[in-house]
Amino acid sequence: MGSSGAMKRLSRLLVLLALCLASAAYAQSSIPVYGYKVLHTYPHDTGAYTEGFFYLNGYFYEGTGTVGQSSVRKVDIKTGEVVQQAHLPPPDYGEGIVAWKHKLIELTWQSHHGYIYDLDSFKKIGQFDYPGEGWALTEDGRHILMSDGTPTIRVLDPETLKQIGKIDVTADGTPLTNINEVEWVKGQIYANVWLTHRIARIDPASGKVVGWIDLTGLGPKADETLDPDNDVLNGIAYDAKQGRLFVTGKRWPLIYEIELTPPQPGG
Repeated sequence: MGSSGAMKRLSRLLVLLALCLASAAYAQSSIPVYGYKVLHTYPHDTGAYTEGFFYLNGYFYEGTGTVGQSSVRKVDIKTGEVVQQAHLPPPDYGEGIVAWKHKLIELTWQSHHGYIYDLDSFKKIGQFDYPGEGWALTEDGRHILMSDGTPTIRVLDPETLKQIGKIDVTADGTPLTNINEVEWVKGQIYANVWLTHRIARIDPASGKVVGWIDLTGLGPKADETLDPDNDVLNGIAYDAKQGRLFVTGKRWPLIYEIELTPPQPGG
């Protein structure tokens, strides 16, 4: 999710108003709220404005945003070293990424098109178009799933990248807006909710939020970030083979491997 100038300030005010209303709803919600335990930390580039994030074959893959600084990159998990990178020139603002077979697919925020790269070489091999904004991507083994900041997750054909379905996401019957970075985890969609410390666990069949993960306290303090308003939690990656769950944020210094802790009564 990108932001700039007056649009950034207006967007943030509207989101904060929505969050204030949501806080009361959370308190009365029947949706379980999971905590977390940090198992390990890994270095993260504080210049990386994380918009897309996934794990594949021992490496992190990351899509970064902001005009003029957007890129797709392959990162050594232990050292944080960028071992491969393709830059996205202006005016495009890079957003979510996903791997499908031999391809790496990248969204842009408001350009209404995305790019296709060869996964091995990072050579650009194609382009595709879509209406509206692009925020994030993941895949469920059959389809590519795309968020756009609205309560609707688009279902894309992985070969044509055309929309063939949708998932309307609700929490306690209320549409969930600001769905940001997404990841497929054990049959559920895990989704960052922009400008919050929460990850929604979404049942893809019904679109209902069936759990929250509260990551309050994770990441740098506001006075330790370059831009506290925007350097927020965003980025979920899952190592399905070893069952490892990773989270990070925009320009955060660390990536966290976490384990979920059980919901508390009345959570």
